[in-house]
Amino acid sequence: MNDIVLSTRDLNKHYPVGGGLFGRGSRTVRAVDGVSLDIYERETFALVGESGCGKSTLGRVMLRLLDATSGTIRYRGQELTELDESGMRSLRKKLQIVFQDPYASLNPRMRIEQILSEPLRTHGYGSAEAIRERCGALLEMVGLRRQYLRNYPHQFSGGQRQRIGIARALANSPDLVVCDESVSALDVSIQAQVLNLLSDLQEELGLTYFFITHDLSVVRQFADRVGVMFLGRLVEVGRTEEIFAQPLHPYTMFLISAVPVADPRQRGRERPVLKGEIPSPMNLPSGCRFHTRCPFARDICRVEDPAPQQRAGRTIACHFPLET
Repeated sequence: MNDIVLSTRDLNKHYPVGGGLFGRGSRTVRAVDGVSLDIYERETFALVGESGCGKSTLGRVMLRLLDATSGTIRYRGQELTELDESGMRSLRKKLQIVFQDPYASLNPRMRIEQILSEPLRTHGYGSAEAIRERCGALLEMVGLRRQYLRNYPHQFSGGQRQRIGIARALANSPDLVVCDESVSALDVSIQAQVLNLLSDLQEELGLTYFFITHDLSVVRQFADRVGVMFLGRLVEVGRTEEIFAQPLHPYTMFLISAVPVADPRQRGRERPVLKGEIPSPMNLPSGCRFHTRCPFARDICRVEDPAPQQRAGRTIACHFPLET
């Protein structure tokens, strides 16, 4: 097993909401609630779950773009939650993010050279000539021509803009890159091109990816391991091929069953369908958070929150895991 690049233990991000005078009637949204995970060197760890479950919030808290409410975040053994902003500054070039929307993540008033040179200047990369050369090399690294440095974002397609976003993230040779729904806004054919680019860059540069997505078909072809998130909690973590072959948590089973099937011989088969609405994060149910939608729930599920356990080489939070 490779070294651990980043780990969290009992990580929480809670938001107080509502409330009147003196905070009366205020509630708490537990966007990230007790998350513990390890991300290993050179792997792609995918985080999946329905919209609003806390995936993007977790990614931002891990990078200290948002402050954690409590818990620990360690980057190669160094505790990040104890660092002030000046202490984080030297580490930020090692921890980067590629955002979801390639149309909104690039400043429309800046030329591409300005966009790519900004992080280089911030971290004292070198002379103006060295920075200009690095910007050209970054464009070539993501399959674009150097002469595009003089262009503006509006002159590029969505796929090209996302390549520029990737180039910006790679400017200072990062160690870990959070990809926050970074292909979800792209057409399927462009998605495949960007995913192939990310794979090639990972092999060439030794990158580690934390890949946030709601698209399990992408996860199946791209990720080494996968974590399944529901209402701020990780409910299952394991190797991708094992989870797809035999999910142990009922929620994971329902997510996988919703993935479109390419084989026409299997399109007519009956698949389990997840019913009911996601509970409000401001009014979480007692016990297991999934019990209101789970067809296998028993009495204990309604009163006792399941602790994470090891089963078949995976971490799972369920009182009654599905049979292997």
